[in-house]
Amino acid sequence: MILKRVFSWLQLSLWGIGLVGVLFWATQAAALPQGDAITDARTLLRQALPIQEPGLLELDEAIWKIDADLKYNRWSAVRGDIRSVERLLDRYAAPLLAGLPEAKLPIASEQMASLRQQLQRINQETQRKSKGKDAARAAYDQLLATLESLEENWLGPFPYQIPAEYADRPKLLGRAEVELKTTAGDMVITLDGYSAPITAGNFADLVQRGFYDGLSFDRVEDFYVIQAGDPPGPADGYVDPDTGTTRTIPLEIRAKGEIMPRYGQTFEQLGMWDVEPVLPFSAEGTVAMARYPEDPNSASSQFFIFMAEPDLTPAGLNLMDGRYAVFGYVTEGTEVLHKIKLGDRILSARLISGQENLQS
Repeated sequence: MILKRVFSWLQLSLWGIGLVGVLFWATQAAALPQGDAITDARTLLRQALPIQEPGLLELDEAIWKIDADLKYNRWSAVRGDIRSVERLLDRYAAPLLAGLPEAKLPIASEQMASLRQQLQRINQETQRKSKGKDAARAAYDQLLATLESLEENWLGPFPYQIPAEYADRPKLLGRAEVELKTTAGDMVITLDGYSAPITAGNFADLVQRGFYDGLSFDRVEDFYVIQAGDPPGPADGYVDPDTGTTRTIPLEIRAKGEIMPRYGQTFEQLGMWDVEPVLPFSAEGTVAMARYPEDPNSASSQFFIFMAEPDLTPAGLNLMDGRYAVFGYVTEGTEVLHKIKLGDRILSARLISGQENLQS
């Protein structure tokens, strides 16, 4: 079946040809602060957590800086980054732990100690320069996993009230993981209900219903995007059996610095030219909802996974951020994205964690 819910290459791609696209890109480029885009999905998800502890946020930012220096073999810079992180741990560890409930103190203290050990391991491996790079990268990945677990100690109740007009939609009030088994291989998608509770909830609900099982990938553009979720028959989305109508969801995008998402309009329509979304299209494996180009609130079941080169689409400087609702990232199995061909199928989609956060 020909896809009915699509997004326009000319409107959205940084490489699209057209005066409108060039002018829009130029406007954003002039308005936004310069800096390296975060291209790691787990870092984006971690920094999207609704945590307001300034010391923890500063620590996270300092640890993220290690990544680029490690990537480009800047060994002395990596060691300098590590010293900066250690100074922050010296400054913030005690007051951060003092603010936690007593029940969380033992595990948080252990995680703080693990951070220091992993930093030292990275430092030791960089002494070997290129010979130690793989081991340093493995230690850095462990460092990020520990940091993610540490930060979860500061998560409280879901931080905002979803608008009453969307009360009848499924909601994901937290995080969840979906295992997507395909004819080309398996991957795991982490859904972010903190940033997009209705969009992620809609997807998780359809997964629970088995809606995606057996559906084909009916749009595949090499090194750009794959798309699925178009059911057989005349409908181009999920038809609610109780109402007999297609269930749609509103456009839902959370801006950086805000706790609650914006609903119903693109950032462009809202005049938010200098704002980045919390979940940008800067990581390979970005998962978002497809919709009719002229109607921001027409998404239903069709979703797409962005797999273009992240360095060419930095956050806030491409024509996809702020126009389409990102609700998660592929966090395991991104290599499978490049194996999927037109006609490959989703064998099964299953929630493997976070079921308790789904309100269907």
